[in-house]
Amino acid sequence: MTKRKPAITRVEIIANRSVEDNIHEALAAAGVAKHYTKTPIVHGVGAKGPRMGDPVWPEENFALVVWCEADEARLIKEALEPVKAQYPNEGIKVFGAE
Repeated sequence: MTKRKPAITRVEIIANRSVEDNIHEALAAAGVAKHYTKTPIVHGVGAKGPRMGDPVWPEENFALVVWCEADEARLIKEALEPVKAQYPNEGIKVFGAE
């Protein structure tokens, strides 16, 4: 009988660049997302409005992508809840897909 590998989940964290340090600190404190891919500047329009890095919409986001097991994905989401609560207007989003 072969052992089944755990499901791998892609977790995307997108947030305003102003809270990037807070997010990294929360993840490090929880011991999760030790390996990730970072896109340092992300432009787009979300529920908190445009982030285009231009004179009209000067704010910018960043994105982290983490591939991990489902348990770690859950811990990532939990680790970021206090940051989201502390900065409710910074558009911190966590998405996951198997």
